[in-house]
Amino acid sequence: MASRLNPQDQKLLSVVSEVLHYIWDPIGVSGVPQARDEYDGYVEPIFTLLRSGAEAPEISAHLLHVADERMGLPDRKEQSDTAASVLTDWRDFYAEVGA
Repeated sequence: MASRLNPQDQKLLSVVSEVLHYIWDPIGVSGVPQARDEYDGYVEPIFTLLRSGAEAPEISAHLLHVADERMGLPDRKEQSDTAASVLTDWRDFYAEVGA
């Protein structure tokens, strides 16, 4: 997917991967180098939400759903809210600076 994206979207895609791994991290593997790709399957859907203009509450709800329904990890609202806020901040920053 990344090869088909403009430079700004490539940066945003990279940010999504980083935020999911280091901030959202519902299973607590951010300190394990071998688990760096643990959340890669969730990057593209979140990127798509960001590019479609979704705001933090919608992104957080998606992350909550993934953690609860797919991973069986309820009570990840704070992590999901924080990650969603960081993600929309980065999206908005790249839109402003045209990075």
